[in-house]
Amino acid sequence: MSRSIRTTTAALTSLATAAATALILSGGADASPAAAAAGCGVLFDDFHYASPTDGAFGQAGWTTRNDVGSPGVPGARWLTGNISFPAVNGERVAQLTATTDGSAAGTTHAELYQNQLRFFEGTYASRVRFTDAPDSGPDGDHVNETYFTISPLRYDRDPLYSELDFSEYLPNGGWGGSQANYQTSWYTYWNNPTWDGLRTSTAQNRSMAGWHDIVTQVSGGHVKYYIDGVLTADHTTDAQGNPVYPRTPMSINYNMWFIDTAGHTSGNSVYTEQVDWTYYAGNQVVSPSDAVAQAGQYRSAGTSHVDSVSGCTTPTTPPAPTSTKPTTPTTPTTPSQPANCSAAPEWDWGTVYLEGQRVKHNAHLWQANWWTQGSEPGLTAQWRDLGHC
Repeated sequence: MSRSIRTTTAALTSLATAAATALILSGGADASPAAAAAGCGVLFDDFHYASPTDGAFGQAGWTTRNDVGSPGVPGARWLTGNISFPAVNGERVAQLTATTDGSAAGTTHAELYQNQLRFFEGTYASRVRFTDAPDSGPDGDHVNETYFTISPLRYDRDPLYSELDFSEYLPNGGWGGSQANYQTSWYTYWNNPTWDGLRTSTAQNRSMAGWHDIVTQVSGGHVKYYIDGVLTADHTTDAQGNPVYPRTPMSINYNMWFIDTAGHTSGNSVYTEQVDWTYYAGNQVVSPSDAVAQAGQYRSAGTSHVDSVSGCTTPTTPPAPTSTKPTTPTTPTTPSQPANCSAAPEWDWGTVYLEGQRVKHNAHLWQANWWTQGSEPGLTAQWRDLGHC
């Protein structure tokens, strides 16, 4: 499981901003003949960027995480600087780096993700390189190397929560188990009274070091996971009979993080995960071989990025959760004046907020519309924007 008990750190933009036409960042090259996919379009990215600050990176919808918070080692930092784009065999790849010296202050994680919740049914594919050993330093850390989709958890046991973990590779084990690669489909989870969740999971208890083609088909109530063309799982429900098929559009994510520091011995260890390309075909069931071939066609045509995903799936209207009113309601900010953030604490992923409570986040003041935890201001309907600080 992803232990992705958090939402991403920048506000995901509205589905309305998703361009319905292809955005091609290939130095003027035309898209391959397969660029205009049926259904809800396609996303293809070959990660030809100079750095996370490259304007084309943000224009293509990618964001990096740069904060402190879950999942993983409490107090560890997620750093934009842990994302890079080195050349491997003549092709640029996205590289995620995670480091640890065994302390929270000396532990850093990495994440990049698509900043729109517009990926739902269809086929997801990516070529990912997992590693068993660190690039430097002693081995043995409980590191998690991932590729997944996720939507925000608006409140405990949110029935619309959706998460598909295409691969979560634990080369040195973790969560009480040994070396494994997991595919997990989620129904929901909760934090209180203790953390737990409803999901179904499949694992391969073997080394996954090296490059792998990871393909997942989401269609007709089934989530089918493939690794290197081999079907590893077909998920429909969890053990209680709840559907694990996604219920709302999601973002596409890659991250690398340490579950804990229990496996660390000494010194500083540096681990990397690499992503060669990513591909999504909305509302289409594409075979693993065809998905890989499609990526090859784009590359042969000199096309490094295409985005024609229209977001044609309408999100389900969220049910109104039960709210708990604070003893003293907070006075609303006058819209015509700049928001006063001086008395508001910074938003914290793990804190429970009640209706009316305020936080500051991304230089804005936010007020909770109802009970919420783990839902980032600006991302979902839990928060009302009271203005720029």
